[in-house]
Amino acid sequence: MAMPLVVPRYTLRDLESFPDDGSRYELLDGVLLVTPAPAPLHQLVVARIVQQLGRYLPPGIATVFSPGVVELEPNVHLEPDILVVPVADDIPRIDLDTRWQAIRRWWLAVEVSGQGSRPYDRDYKTPAYLSLGVPEVWRVDLRDRCVFVSRPGTAELRQAERVVWRAPGLPRPLELSIPPLFEG
Repeated sequence: MAMPLVVPRYTLRDLESFPDDGSRYELLDGVLLVTPAPAPLHQLVVARIVQQLGRYLPPGIATVFSPGVVELEPNVHLEPDILVVPVADDIPRIDLDTRWQAIRRWWLAVEVSGQGSRPYDRDYKTPAYLSLGVPEVWRVDLRDRCVFVSRPGTAELRQAERVVWRAPGLPRPLELSIPPLFEG
């Protein structure tokens, strides 16, 4: 006779008691997702994308966080490697007192997927970001050296040469060349 598998459920309060051991602890509907600390290539790719987003976005229109947090009470805490948050009327400026839960609008979430995080990023986190209202998610795959672009209601697109993204209200898009992300 098979025994049912009981998966423990956690809250944001539980997450605060987890160790600071370099692993990334995230919650998706109370289910704990644990991924290892990022490798150097992961961090290099993240830094290059953050740099390009910083050049593209004019001051005062949005903030680029790395990592960012999408957090909803009581049991969602996801940490995209990069999160672009618009400057909004409900949060005119982000300061030391701003909590992640206060941020409810996001323009772009980026996950850089290595061997340890690929299944979580692809199968759980990308669909979660889209269902929470993030209009575009990039999953940068370190093994395949490409970017998978996801938007609500469309199939994931694999981009190997360049990815194009337009921030709302800007006249021109960001055109990010993919091969240089992985060089060096």
